[in-house]
Amino acid sequence: MTEIAEPMQAAAPMSTSRHTGEAAMKRLRQRYAAERRFKIYGILAITFACAMLAILMFTLLKGGVSAFWQTEMRLEILIDPATIDPQGTGTPAGWDRGAFQTLVNDALYRDFPEVSGRLEKRDLRGLVSPVAGVFLGKVLDKNPALVGQTVELWLPTSDGINQIVKGGIDRDLPEAQRPINDQQLAWFSQLEQRGDVRTTFNSTFFTSSDSNYPELAGLLGAAVGTLLTMLVTVAISLPIGVAAAVYLEEFAPKNKLTDLIEVNINNLAAVPSIVFGLLGLAVFLNFFGMPRSAPLVGGLVLGLLVLPTIIIASRAALKAVPPSIREAALGMGASRLQAITHHVLPLAMPGIMTGTIIGMAHAVGETAPLLMIGMNAFVTQPPTGLLDSSSVLPVQIFIWADKPERGFVELTSAAILVLLAFLITMNGAAIWLRKKFERRW
Repeated sequence: MTEIAEPMQAAAPMSTSRHTGEAAMKRLRQRYAAERRFKIYGILAITFACAMLAILMFTLLKGGVSAFWQTEMRLEILIDPATIDPQGTGTPAGWDRGAFQTLVNDALYRDFPEVSGRLEKRDLRGLVSPVAGVFLGKVLDKNPALVGQTVELWLPTSDGINQIVKGGIDRDLPEAQRPINDQQLAWFSQLEQRGDVRTTFNSTFFTSSDSNYPELAGLLGAAVGTLLTMLVTVAISLPIGVAAAVYLEEFAPKNKLTDLIEVNINNLAAVPSIVFGLLGLAVFLNFFGMPRSAPLVGGLVLGLLVLPTIIIASRAALKAVPPSIREAALGMGASRLQAITHHVLPLAMPGIMTGTIIGMAHAVGETAPLLMIGMNAFVTQPPTGLLDSSSVLPVQIFIWADKPERGFVELTSAAILVLLAFLITMNGAAIWLRKKFERRW
């Protein structure tokens, strides 16, 4: 029997494990291939995103860096008191501001005495900015003693000349394709040869407000309006958002009502921003009668916009605090409110501030809700209060992008660069706060 059993055992087939053999190796190779494909897809996605970002930044830098420079021409201007002060008041309050441009034009005529015809003089005036008299007026306001003297000033050229110097317009183009004709180009070449042309930093871009002339337009009014609007936004959204998050997370009972509130808060975070603009138009403007284009109204609308984001971020920060902190405080005899305000909330504050800054950065870039409440007004002076007419940076960019002059094209790109720098700074501040105050449990 033993001899018979041994051959039978030897003839029995050998069982193979599911984790060994050719089939298992095939599955292993397929898994590795899938991982390699997933890694390649990720690399391609990141490469594509970086390429699009590089194209965007290259386009903005190419079109916007030139806006930070302005072409100027040197003129010897006779400040004739009879021209700017025909009433003989002797005070800046009595000056005829419109006559300042006349003094600039007279200086051009003296530089080119051979120009005599009416049409030729009109072309000659096209070399200098039509608002160069404004810059002359600013100089005289600072130093009224210059009246009656001949002063040498550098004044901005016209937009066409400015674009030719910067390379935005090719001076070798046919005359019909240039805003500057051949005669004007010849006169300008004479000024260049005499050393009466220079390119300088465009400080007007940061010290002036909106204008119909690109050489006079700046971001100051929009920047001040943005600051006032953001102050109202953070004053409204931060305390209300944090208080709502603390109540929902720490004190509210878990029932259908609180579940409904949480669902609505999450839904509000995904509502299109223009809906908040319609809400502000209906409630703040039509019902309460608040002034249009005011930073107060803009701040209220943006405060409603970012409120859900702050609530969600604050609740997440409160959840991240270990329960042992609450239990230890309660065990030492603190009330529930004391445990929250003295221990939990300070530890959650870095996350709350990070969420708030990110929400504010989101609000800074919003345009649609502010257009609905009329913050696209033409504002030539910075606002001095929360109820003054104002604009904001994204709306200012929208306005400039709609203008046909070549100078406003570069101003639009430059304003986008300023807005991006502001957003990057805010996001960098959020990251810094997170790293500085982050607690690891």
